[in-house]
Amino acid sequence: MSSTHNERVLVVPAAELDRLGRFQGFHADADRYLSVLLKPENTSFRPRSEVETDPSLKQIIPYVVLRSAGKVFCYTRGGSQGEKRLHSLRSLGVGGHVDEADAGGNCGFEAYDTAMRRELEEEVDIQSPGVLKLAGLINDDATPVGEVHLGVVHIYDLEEPLVSPREEGLAASGFVPIAELLEDRDRFETWSRFCIDELLAEA
Repeated sequence: MSSTHNERVLVVPAAELDRLGRFQGFHADADRYLSVLLKPENTSFRPRSEVETDPSLKQIIPYVVLRSAGKVFCYTRGGSQGEKRLHSLRSLGVGGHVDEADAGGNCGFEAYDTAMRRELEEEVDIQSPGVLKLAGLINDDATPVGEVHLGVVHIYDLEEPLVSPREEGLAASGFVPIAELLEDRDRFETWSRFCIDELLAEA
């Protein structure tokens, strides 16, 4: 992930989420929310140091789950991961903040998509073809981290489980059978638990 020093990240007013219908946990209808939240007039870039404790703004976070042949890529968050409050927890999601440097003069979906693909490229080396699809949103107002972030969940279905970490912060990484994730879910960060329960359990 990008350094937090002087980082300006994409945010939307939490009031817009309220207007669309605030939810707790996972919501599958991401298109309806993002078609409004990622309109340029609803987005802005703010210093990350200021918005990390401001629940009136939601930081938009790409959260990509890598899946192949009934297994899911997971890792333990290490010290180089940007969000210190999640260190040592297991995670399924690869991604991070949408930085102003990703924008190219834009504040909408194009900037978001650029950031998502940059984060994937920075964090993992994927050596398999696959299909990337939007799966839903995650909102968790029950935790200090969750109340200032909104997760945009993507599933990346790969033909082969050929993924390796590029960052030291993705420790103890590898593909794990979905059944094992269900048994071990309490070791995972909240967003990953939502994905395990809502997206992966049925699969």
